[in-house]
Amino acid sequence: IPGVVPYIMSSDANAAIDFYKRAFAAEEVGEIMRMEDGKRVMHCQLRINGGAFMLGDAMPEYGYGWQAPQGTTLTLAVANPREWWDRAVGAGCEVVMPFEVAFWGDLYGQAKDPFGHTWAIVGPPDGK
Repeated sequence: IPGVVPYIMSSDANAAIDFYKRAFAAEEVGEIMRMEDGKRVMHCQLRINGGAFMLGDAMPEYGYGWQAPQGTTLTLAVANPREWWDRAVGAGCEVVMPFEVAFWGDLYGQAKDPFGHTWAIVGPPDGK
C-alpha cells in the first residue's frame, strides 16, 4: 500500500468498524483478524474513499492499553463533501468545527466519532 496509512487503536474495534461503514462508507479489505478469544480485533483494514485505513482493539497485555485519542485529525478529501459530512453527522459524529467555506476556499468541517477520533471533511465549495 503506497503512502501514509493511518492505523488507529480503538476501545471497541467491532463497533468502530460498523460505525465507519455507516459514517464513511468504509469497506472491509480482506478478513478481520481476531484474537484467540474470537471477539477482540487484532487487525482490520478498511478502505475509505479509495484510501487504506487500519485499526485494532487496545491490547493492554501487549503494552497497548486504551488511551483516548488526542492531537490527531483524520482528513477525508472528497469531491462531494456535503454528502460525506451529512452521512457522518447523521451516523453519530459530533460536530467539533462547523462545516462551512473556510478561509482558503474549500468546504471544511471537523467532527468527532463516538470513539474519540476527530475527522475533517474537505472538498470544493460547490461539492454537493
